[in-house]
Amino acid sequence: MSQKVNIAIIKTAKSRLPETDFDNLPFGKTFSDHMFIADYSEGEWKNFQIVPYGNIEFSPAISALHYGQAFFEGIKAYKHADGKVTIFRPEKNAERFNLSAQRLCMPELPVEIFLQSLAELVDIDRDWVPAKENHTLYIRPFMFATDPYLGVTPSSSYRYMVLTGPVGPYFSKNLKVKVETHYSRACDGGFGFAKAAGNYGGSMLPALKATQEGYDQLIWTDSKEHAYIEELGAANVMFMIGGKLLTPSTRDTILKGVTRDTVLTLARKWGVEIEERRVSVEEVITAIKEGRVSDAFGVGTAATIAHIAEIGHDGELYTLPDPAQREFSNKLLYTLNEMRYGRSADEFGWNYPVGK
Repeated sequence: MSQKVNIAIIKTAKSRLPETDFDNLPFGKTFSDHMFIADYSEGEWKNFQIVPYGNIEFSPAISALHYGQAFFEGIKAYKHADGKVTIFRPEKNAERFNLSAQRLCMPELPVEIFLQSLAELVDIDRDWVPAKENHTLYIRPFMFATDPYLGVTPSSSYRYMVLTGPVGPYFSKNLKVKVETHYSRACDGGFGFAKAAGNYGGSMLPALKATQEGYDQLIWTDSKEHAYIEELGAANVMFMIGGKLLTPSTRDTILKGVTRDTVLTLARKWGVEIEERRVSVEEVITAIKEGRVSDAFGVGTAATIAHIAEIGHDGELYTLPDPAQREFSNKLLYTLNEMRYGRSADEFGWNYPVGK
């Protein structure tokens, strides 16, 4: 299936836009008027629809609820000053969407359909895209298994859906984070590289324990020794140490982040020396003690650039340089915003246009 599909469109009878407070948009709690739906059965995708946002009905026996065949993506759409709307790098999300599908024994979705579903849904709800700085339309494509069968086997039927909603900044402050040395987010041979729902379910208890200790997020470490840094919460993590940009290399425990790739591409263009490799906790803590860490931050679709202000490890709390004074990460955030909001040239072709 390599061409666009026909999408049946049923528009809402009454928009919820007038009752939406765009000055108060907690992340992930406000949804636009419509959603996209497609079904997979008998070896093919079918029933492509855009319908009013609302509840869905399934058997309580569907395999997604019992065996975790479910995954998602996160993408953002931006409104430019001239009213144009673009989606940031959705082709990369389409690639990762299918990697997740492969790992969870679920059907791949043709890239053309993935892009079409996003573009047509966002176009219909383009008035929901905030025009305010640091506000965007968050896009959540996801897939789940729908066979009503309690056998431990891959489902034969699936549903693909896309939700959208206006959001403000994911983090409203600089982060105090803890290096996790007991719990693990992912393990070798597992599916940490996929955006599987189970990854996030398993992270909630250790994250809750960290917040009870006064931290905002966890720095996840490897499951064997807890000696190597992997991710920051639900984002990739980067450090500027001695003028070099250091980030854990991707592997089956680490997500290949789209924002991660974006940051590394910009860093290479600027001539920054980059090291993608296994990064030990010890070397980062030692570098902090020696004053060689000038920047530390998480990178992800929701967070974009999330400054790390403090790192807790082994009973000690280490304070990093003032985020407001950091050169590299602030340059990144400025450059990304200028590009995504259409205020600078899109030299990499990252802005995917929606509608006219």
